[in-house]
Amino acid sequence: MQRQWRRSSRSSAGGPECVEVALDRDGTGVRDSKDRTGGELGFGLAQWRRFTDDAKGGAFDRG
Repeated sequence: MQRQWRRSSRSSAGGPECVEVALDRDGTGVRDSKDRTGGELGFGLAQWRRFTDDAKGGAFDRG
């Protein structure tokens, strides 16, 4: 089964920080939307949940 990729709602159109994510029962993939043939980062479900919870909680905010 081919992954269904979607662009992050935080990505700007054509901007340098565009990413896409694909969720499936095995985990989550993340890739650069400008280079879809390049590599992808893979996360297990628990890792992805921890990352998104941290991001929502401000752990990666600048300044």
